[in-house]
Amino acid sequence: MVKTKIGTRKAFEDCIDEINIEINKRKNKWNLTALAWLDFEDVAQILRIHIYRKWGLYDQNRPLGPWINRVISSQIKNLIRNHYSNFSRPCLRCDAAESDELCVIFARQCAECPLYKQWLTTKKNAYDTKLPVPLENHVQEVFSRTEDSIDIERSAANLHLKMEEILKPVEWRIYKALYVEHKSEEEAAQMMGYRTSEKNRSPGYKQIRNVKKAILIKVRKCLSNNEVDIV
Repeated sequence: MVKTKIGTRKAFEDCIDEINIEINKRKNKWNLTALAWLDFEDVAQILRIHIYRKWGLYDQNRPLGPWINRVISSQIKNLIRNHYSNFSRPCLRCDAAESDELCVIFARQCAECPLYKQWLTTKKNAYDTKLPVPLENHVQEVFSRTEDSIDIERSAANLHLKMEEILKPVEWRIYKALYVEHKSEEEAAQMMGYRTSEKNRSPGYKQIRNVKKAILIKVRKCLSNNEVDIV
């Protein structure tokens, strides 16, 4: 180990408990819920990896907590910028913008503004893809869809039968637990006898997540190939 002025240099692994405590303090403050695929568990893992990569920059003659918090704050800002701010319309950062999408210069926030026009042509599609649009603004599209007449229960039963046919035994057991019996991931992991050596983690979270990914790939393939009778 590398020697410092105050003794033996601590490794990242030696401080993981303190790191997790500082990360978990941010859980209630993570409010970017519009990104459904990026929950706080994903954010926490991103932060751990980032702190690990920056570990060599930590001056161990100083307290760990303040340094961790600076790294976490910086990385969360980057995540918000990369997943939201980079694609949001320029009006959100413009002094001429007013409430209700009004504008001091152009009356409304619209393509008459060259910055807004550029956003429409270069970033709006990415913005719409990353963030859900309000339902009330798209009533016609939603309620005119043919899926309104689908028998959800019968279609789900048909899907379950197809999955029992094509999934591996382990995948089917987890599929049945999660999507037929509506057990939690933790209950499914306990049923499968999964364990974990990581602190502050529910048993079997990695195994369940990996199997779920494999299951969803097969479900999507069956649905896209019309292999399931949707009635």
